[in-house]
Amino acid sequence: MTDRAVAEAEGLTQAQVSERVARGQTNAYDAASSRSAWSIVRANVFTLFNAIIAACFLVLLVLGHWKDALFGISALANTIIGSVQEFRAKAALDKLALMHAPAARVRRDGEVHEIPVAEVVLDDLLLLRAGDQVPADGTVTASSRLQLDESMLTGESDAVDKAPGDRVLSGSIVVGGEGSAQVSAVGADSFANRLASEAKKFSLVASELRSSIDRVLRWIAWIVGPIALLVLNAQMIALGGWGQAIADGKWQQAAVNTIAAVVAMIPLGLVLMTSIAFAVGAVKLARQQVLVQELPAVEGLARVDTICLDKTGTLTEGEIVFDGEHPAGAEPPAGWQEVLAWYGADPDANATARCLAAPFSTPPPAEPVARIPFSSARKWSAVAFASDTDAGGTWVLGGPEMVFPATGTGGEHLRAQAVELAATGRRTLVLAFSPEVLTPALVAAEQLPAALEPVTLLTFREKIREDAAQTLRYFAEQEVAVRVISGDNPQTVAAIAREVGLDAPTGFDARELPEDDAGLAAVLEEHNVFGRVTPTQKKRIVIALKAAGHTVAMTGDGVNDALAIKEADIGIAMETGSPATKAVARLVLLDGRFSHLPSVVAEGRQVIANIERVSMLFLTKTAYATALAVIFGATLMQFPFLPRQLSVIDGLTIGLPAFFLALMPNAQRYRPGFLRRSLSFALPAGLVIAAALWLYAWAATSAGIHEPELRTGSTLILTIVGLWVLTVLSRPIDGWKILIIGAMMIGLVLVYSVPIVYDFLQFSDPSLVTALLVLVTSLATIGAIEIIRFAHRRFVRRSAPPAPSTAPRSPRP
Repeated sequence: MTDRAVAEAEGLTQAQVSERVARGQTNAYDAASSRSAWSIVRANVFTLFNAIIAACFLVLLVLGHWKDALFGISALANTIIGSVQEFRAKAALDKLALMHAPAARVRRDGEVHEIPVAEVVLDDLLLLRAGDQVPADGTVTASSRLQLDESMLTGESDAVDKAPGDRVLSGSIVVGGEGSAQVSAVGADSFANRLASEAKKFSLVASELRSSIDRVLRWIAWIVGPIALLVLNAQMIALGGWGQAIADGKWQQAAVNTIAAVVAMIPLGLVLMTSIAFAVGAVKLARQQVLVQELPAVEGLARVDTICLDKTGTLTEGEIVFDGEHPAGAEPPAGWQEVLAWYGADPDANATARCLAAPFSTPPPAEPVARIPFSSARKWSAVAFASDTDAGGTWVLGGPEMVFPATGTGGEHLRAQAVELAATGRRTLVLAFSPEVLTPALVAAEQLPAALEPVTLLTFREKIREDAAQTLRYFAEQEVAVRVISGDNPQTVAAIAREVGLDAPTGFDARELPEDDAGLAAVLEEHNVFGRVTPTQKKRIVIALKAAGHTVAMTGDGVNDALAIKEADIGIAMETGSPATKAVARLVLLDGRFSHLPSVVAEGRQVIANIERVSMLFLTKTAYATALAVIFGATLMQFPFLPRQLSVIDGLTIGLPAFFLALMPNAQRYRPGFLRRSLSFALPAGLVIAAALWLYAWAATSAGIHEPELRTGSTLILTIVGLWVLTVLSRPIDGWKILIIGAMMIGLVLVYSVPIVYDFLQFSDPSLVTALLVLVTSLATIGAIEIIRFAHRRFVRRSAPPAPSTAPRSPRP
């Protein structure tokens, strides 16, 4: 028998596996779960602005002005800190990803083995069940209603039926049935790896923070060259003209002044703080056993205003126990207990069916002659035994209202009994019987036989998570709406929702959801608990909420949640979930604790709220530096700062405090328009500061104040005003903020009082005129900053879009 024939029969032998491993025919593939080391280095080192800073640094060294090259050391420190933080995040995420890597089931030597996906080899026989993600390309060898979702690979959202001989692609998801496939391509040769499937690969997804900051950097890149030439020309003319300045050697001072203006315009620290905030957020979540599969997802958490929850595994622990059986008809047919024992012993049974193994331990009947596996869309499964056996006929196990819809024998009484049981929070299933045996036509059409009669109602209980009520209370306090969408009976779901504190008088039956988008949106605004929801409907609900202006998070653990999790703005999967669900989620709760969700949302809000505050600091600096360069360049006046002086100002008023502010707790609700809000403060504040400094320089020059004293006064004004801007943007001032701002003020005193620092910065003792000018200019500028901040707050309130509705409206009469 050939290797392939053996593999098709009972899988490869160990010797055949070893032979393929030796030939390198394994599924090992370097699909990074985080950024590569080179991409981190490239993003932090090889940038346009680092190149500008490096060029300015080298020019100053060549000119012998190394004391003015402090900004180079600062830029180097920024690069190192940013890289180290991202490497820390990479190490933490890679470790978690390795510990929780998916596994594959294969048949080897006639036995089933569960192995890491990387150990799958060519010609292995894969065993596929609902919830699996196909680990390698292959050809179907057996199929029992096998259905795959290939949307991540092909873009087609409809599930695809697979028959023997059909091709299956790695990365696709088994959404129904079961089967086996023989591997035909592994590793880098597989379809998903050739396409670099986004479900498995780290990617820098678009985020408002990154895109806004990149836009600012592009603007600066366009203007920095022309402004540098403008300033250089002004400095040469102010020092006696181009010819005289070159002859007297004063061109060096002109170059130093120009570099001071150019370096001040570049908000290097803003990029650093964004990277650090993302990386630190990911590391903090990793310590709480939350795997962040895409770093910008941390930012996305801040925008969430609606969270959709699957009941099982989220509000409940997912452990289901048998509660009891309630006769639903007259004398039950023979063999019904044996059939329930067969359901409990079925190796492919779901968690609910497996609960039947203990209470119904009688020997199950012989192998069935036909069966229709359970489907999340149908909510029932069917099995048929030969008519000459005790359990002969067709048995159906499923949701009462799905097996017995609006019309049908015994339907009304059965549904009333099921509703009464479901209202107590118990899950209900019905066992029904028909003497007719499933025909191939019925199996192919997934239809039930006629003359179906209810036998008994089975009830099951789920344990409510201890942390569910507290977690939902947090979401209510944070104005995050909750929608529970489950495949279970609507009344069961509503009862459990009420147990955990949700206002859910009744559950909405998803079979009655409108087909049109407008009608669906209206229902979603009126109700917050939905039962009998199919996987496709879960996806529709998420899309409809997004279309209504909500930012949606979706949590779940089953394969029936995978489509909705993939469609949500932030998909959150439980570690206990199916491989397919975890593969498409951006966050995975590795210990399955629902109580992590508040800290997950809070981390996202902290990141974006702090970066917005820090960005106003950096953009204010960029605004006043750019305006200073243009004003002094246009008026042909000497630039009033040395690079070393600006470096100290930058460190005291922005660099050091921003590092701490970016990592402080902040629960502020996110609103769109990050860049507009930041610039609406930074631009007017920057212009006012630049105008004040120019007026001071003009007045000081007119009063005959010499250059070192003028620079001393300019530095003092900018430091005082910069610290006031820091104070204004840090409000309310409490806790650590008092310590941070206080430390910066102490630093200001030390800069002007420690002789070695005083001499290094080339300060001089201010005269009475200079002191008065500094005092008046500082007070006037501070007053203008307060007016700008007041107007800015009013502007933000008026222009902020209304928060999307988070509470369901009262149902229509």
